[in-house]
Amino acid sequence: MMENAWLIPLFPLISFLILLVFGKRLNETGSSLLGMLFAFASLIFSVLVLIERFDHPTYKSETNWLNIGDVHLTAGIEINQLNALMLVIVSLVSFLVHVYSKGYMSGDERVPVFYSYLGLFTFAMLGLVMSPNLLQLYVFWELVGLGSFLLIGFYFYKSEARDAAKKAFIMTRIGDVGLLIGMILLFWQVGSFEYDEIFSAAASGSISEGMITLTALLIFIGAMGKSGQFPLHSWLPDAMEGPTPVSALIHAATMVAAGVYLVAAMFPLYLASETALTVVAATGAFTAIFAASIGLVQKDIKRVLAYSTVSQLGYMMLALGSAGYVAGVFHLMTHAFFKALLFLAAGSVIHAVHTQNIEEMGGLWHKLKITGPLFLIGTLAISGVPLFSGFFSKDEILIAAWEHGHHLLFWTALLAAFFTAFYMFRLFFMVFSGTERVGRKHNIHESPSVMTLPMLVLGILAVVSGYVNTPWLGTFLGDWLTEGDQYLSQSHSEGPLWIMFAATLVSLSGILLAYLIYAKKSISRDWLGGEDSMIFTVLYNKYFIDETYQFTIGSVTKWISLFLSYVDRFLVEGLMNAVTQTVQTAGRIGSRIQNGQVQVYGVVAFFGLAVLMVIFAWTGGYFR
Repeated sequence: MMENAWLIPLFPLISFLILLVFGKRLNETGSSLLGMLFAFASLIFSVLVLIERFDHPTYKSETNWLNIGDVHLTAGIEINQLNALMLVIVSLVSFLVHVYSKGYMSGDERVPVFYSYLGLFTFAMLGLVMSPNLLQLYVFWELVGLGSFLLIGFYFYKSEARDAAKKAFIMTRIGDVGLLIGMILLFWQVGSFEYDEIFSAAASGSISEGMITLTALLIFIGAMGKSGQFPLHSWLPDAMEGPTPVSALIHAATMVAAGVYLVAAMFPLYLASETALTVVAATGAFTAIFAASIGLVQKDIKRVLAYSTVSQLGYMMLALGSAGYVAGVFHLMTHAFFKALLFLAAGSVIHAVHTQNIEEMGGLWHKLKITGPLFLIGTLAISGVPLFSGFFSKDEILIAAWEHGHHLLFWTALLAAFFTAFYMFRLFFMVFSGTERVGRKHNIHESPSVMTLPMLVLGILAVVSGYVNTPWLGTFLGDWLTEGDQYLSQSHSEGPLWIMFAATLVSLSGILLAYLIYAKKSISRDWLGGEDSMIFTVLYNKYFIDETYQFTIGSVTKWISLFLSYVDRFLVEGLMNAVTQTVQTAGRIGSRIQNGQVQVYGVVAFFGLAVLMVIFAWTGGYFR
């Protein structure tokens, strides 16, 4: 089956091409069914490849792509433990989003366009994780950026959507420049883009320690852009302007996971540089607490989940930076399921009440009898409540940070876990408990089955996916991920038992505080000063990061652009105009002389002869 794995990204590509060419001839139902069919085919093939990978070694197939002198560039596919797992995660979430979108996007006249964009994006992401070398990965990396730009800006007639799409495209391009420079430096040092050759060179000492650190950090800058790590994070919450199924796709298992996947795929390079690992861990921990604090006060249901995504991505980077390869990949998997569930459930809520402001919701538990319990499952999982998937993966991250000696980062992550439990249950209680605050109550009803069934599948996975790597039932995922890999064999470790109890206590404390404030209301919501306080203002305005960027980078860029515009207009264009005018004037004079009158030609010839004689006399008969 692995020999035919190249078909996996081909299916959504075919879907994209068909809908691109014949989309206008297909109705809404035909377009959605076509997209679902090809997405399901990718899922089936991905599952078969994963099953075969359990019993077979890594499969790699490459062919010559381009020869430049002694340099041979290749293209092909590679199936190892990491990308076999990623193929299933990406194709599964993508398929469920395709199904869910049939109900959510019902009535939109641009459904064929929407499904074509989904196909393009899925193709790019599947191609990315199957790439056997950095150069091919970079090609699909850029295609993922293009697909996200199209999906985020789907509602192009809204200025907010257009701005969000441009912002995502530009900010991720900043990170991409770092990735490109890192790739070039590695090629300069190794002479190849192949993963195996890069890792061998790093392990053998063929690359200096300083160069390893530099290239690892540059590659991490690329991962920061895609995965929304501080300071390249602000595009990700704004991406909520796209349709909610897009938010689930981008923020759960695909685009944001690409950055984490990149660091995981290049993990042996990071293991060769303790400095690079420390930078990754510190950035991840800061991003986790930074985004979690912003999520405490947001009022838009999708923005709360967006900052939650940024925070959870920070957790994954903290794990990888703490040499917790298994912990990072484990949380990537569990997060894909419970965050996709939360976004789809949020979409179901929005579909029912026609607002995203949680201050206008409430009392929906008895109205949305399927969405409510499923949203609760996702909330319990992301909060790290025992027996749910997030509990096991988050515990693994905390253990990795503690065992690696990052004690300050450990306590930071623990505080972020408290914030996560608090703001997620704040969201849950404000949406589903209390009295109804939305108008037109008689119109509130549960979403159709085409929307609830994907949520149900994700709800089951949000519970059971954590049991593939637990100290109780066996560390299957960790053992399988590191099996036969000389670089990763020591990346999985057990930690002290008190960490599990501390994480549980912190999560339950956050839930209790949210319950007392927003459900029981025994504690005032203004106990920290209310919406007029400086703390609320700073957090609600996201620490004024966007304003700071606009005032500094935006202003500098604007003034540089104006300066270059004036240089182009008055210096370059003025010089060109002067040359043009000179040539035109000379031409006009010449045209007047060439008038066909013999006496004029005689005067010119006599004048020229006189000039030559003057020059001859002046130079003493020599022309120098």
